[in-house]
Amino acid sequence: MTGRLVILASGGTGGHMFPAEALASALLARGHRVALVTDRRGQAFADRLPEVALHRIPAGRLDTGLIGKAMGVGEMILGTLAAGKLLGRLQPAIAVGFGGYPSVPTMLAAARRRVATVLHEQNALMGRANRLLAPRVTRIATSFPQVQGVKQADIARIAFTGNPVRPEIVKLRDTLYPAPSGTINLLVTGGSQGARILSAVIPDALAQLPETLKSRIALMQQARPEDLERVRETHRRSGINAEVAPFFHDLPARLGRAHLVIARAGASTVSELCVAGRPAILVPFAAAADDHQSFNARALGDAGAAWVMPERDFTPAALAAKLAALLAAPDAMVAAAAAARKLGMPDAAARLADLVLACANADAPRENAA
Repeated sequence: MTGRLVILASGGTGGHMFPAEALASALLARGHRVALVTDRRGQAFADRLPEVALHRIPAGRLDTGLIGKAMGVGEMILGTLAAGKLLGRLQPAIAVGFGGYPSVPTMLAAARRRVATVLHEQNALMGRANRLLAPRVTRIATSFPQVQGVKQADIARIAFTGNPVRPEIVKLRDTLYPAPSGTINLLVTGGSQGARILSAVIPDALAQLPETLKSRIALMQQARPEDLERVRETHRRSGINAEVAPFFHDLPARLGRAHLVIARAGASTVSELCVAGRPAILVPFAAAADDHQSFNARALGDAGAAWVMPERDFTPAALAAKLAALLAAPDAMVAAAAAARKLGMPDAAARLADLVLACANADAPRENAA
């Protein structure tokens, strides 16, 4: 492969890694070379895309008290120096940051060496790492048309590309929403680790539904391993037809069958819901950094694509009332599915790749600084 080298810098969580992986696949398909700089959690990325060279450098957080901040700054300095040496050796055409503190040293080093740089922001509220980096980069790609936390001076460099999702989700774009009539397929997912509040509230909420509605529900619920038996037993006593597991490896297929989803509001989740065109009840994770999931959820709620229930309001009685109203009015779910589909960006990976390569080409005559 003889194409230009693109460096990806990312934190190790799925929300950062999924779009980085999608961009890497798009760039590899166009004949370019890709390397990833991350922390120890990035190994799974390399396992899925062995063509991508994996590099690890030190990176510390800056938000954990005075001692923690001091240690984080020290580690960030070491990481930036290490990243500078790495970039000097690799000579990339461009560096693309996906957020998370592990991305900061590489992006700072790239900006210092005058390498072209692009940030990708997955959320409707710009993350702390990206807010730190934004004034220093060439362009900023966003997943939402409107993103909070962007400084006025940085707005002119924003490009709305959408948030790349897995190819299996993109394929759902051709599967029309299965308007509910008899059985209601209800999918519950709380991210890779599950969400305890969903396991605590949903079984009791479904138990409160009228028997006529209970008999129509086919539930697919993700739950933490320690919650599995309790959740299964509650559904069994309630007469709910439920499949409960810690993780669904065929989640895209289940999403394609779902009439309604109950989920957190992480960036990847809301992007996948929109690309697939599926309505959802969103329960933002209250402890998420800067409450960014609430911003994601409200973006869908304001568009009529989802119903937002903050954790403080997410009680069995409130959820039972919401479900009873929705299941009795399938037209509302059909309308929300259509609204979600309008927000979907199935070509986000291609759009982001176009932006990255355009920035690299515009910067081509510039020599890296020593």
